[in-house]
This record gives sequence, C-alpha cells and structure tokens, in this order.
Amino acid sequence: MEDSKRKYTFKILMLGDSGVGKTCLLQRFLENRYTDNSESTVGIDFRLHTHKLSGHLVDLQLWDTAGEERFRSVGTTYYRGAHGIILVYDTTKRETFNNIDSWLLDIQRHAAEGVNIMIVGNKCDALGQRQVSQQTAAVFAAQLHVPFFEASAKSDLNVQDIFTNMSVMIYNRLIAPRILDSMADSSVVTTRTSPSLTSSVRVKANPAKVQHSSCC
Repeated sequence: MEDSKRKYTFKILMLGDSGVGKTCLLQRFLENRYTDNSESTVGIDFRLHTHKLSGHLVDLQLWDTAGEERFRSVGTTYYRGAHGIILVYDTTKRETFNNIDSWLLDIQRHAAEGVNIMIVGNKCDALGQRQVSQQTAAVFAAQLHVPFFEASAKSDLNVQDIFTNMSVMIYNRLIAPRILDSMADSSVVTTRTSPSLTSSVRVKANPAKVQHSSCC
C-alpha cells in the first residue's frame, strides 16, 4: 500500500500527578464535555481517536495513567512503544509542577529515545488560585527544548491544540522523513527532487502556540 493511503497509529501517554486533570483534558478532547467531579483513574485507561493529518488517517491511542505513587510501577510497561508523552501539571498546585522532574526521570528510564514530549499546565482559567506562573513553566520547557501549553479542560482553552500539535510532532519525526525518502527515490529515474518537496509533506504546527501558548 502506498504511503499516501496508509493508516498510522500513534501511541500517546498522559502523565502527571493525580488530580491535575489528565482525564478531564481527554474527556474534553474526545467528547467535548467537562465534569467537575471526575473520579481518579485507577491503573490505566485507554481511549481511541481517529482523525486526518496531511491526508492520512491517524489513530491516536490515548493512554490515561493514574498519577498516584502506588500505580506508577504499573504504568512502566505502557511506556513501551509510546510515540508521544503529554506531561500535565496543575497551575494551581506548585507541587505538581515540581514533580515534573520525577516524571521526566521515569520517561528517561522507560520510554524510547527520541519520544516526543509536551508539557501542559492545566486549570489556567483559575487565575485567583494560580501557583505556577506561565513564564516559569515556559522557561522550564524551553530549557528542555519541549513544547509548552497552558490549557483549561473546563473552558476548553487550547485542548484541541495540545493533541493536534502532538500528532504533528510525531508525524514530522516518524512519517514525513520516510515519505520524503520514498518520493526522492522514485524521482531519481524521472526527474530531480523538487526543492519545495519538504513544504508539501511536512505538517506545520502553529509555532506561536507550540512554545508560547497563553491562557486567558
């Protein structure tokens, strides 16, 4: 089957402390609804979402992991084969942001090298309760060279952008180079590779939002 007709599967993990809103973000993305009193995930929850990206069908396997310490060892096996990791903290709880370092160590131990990572500060609509400034988190993410978003599952701010940009990053890392190589190989016999080839294959995320997305 030609690359242009293939269906791809991206495995994405949602990581972060318990109560930061991982399940709420998924619920908003998949069902466009928000529940204030959602129960904490026990172990691992799996959801599937299919969408189109650069003309290809992409299945997003979304794994919602429990953030409680007693469940963290259960989740280590699920790092295997992960293409992207969305690391969530709560902007109203400084401790959940401080614990990102611990989650990053887990990622380093268990995830594949080169896995796409994104940091997301949820609940940014709760301005009066904020404990982590946007600037602090943005600088931290920039030092790690990973994208950063502030989002609100409650108000639906930036939720779609989180998953869209993660899909784009995985696609550009894994799929686009392979398609480019295939197209270049096929062009050797008939014509030279077009200088505009890259722009026709790579999918562009919104650069303003990837590194400096803002809340409210």
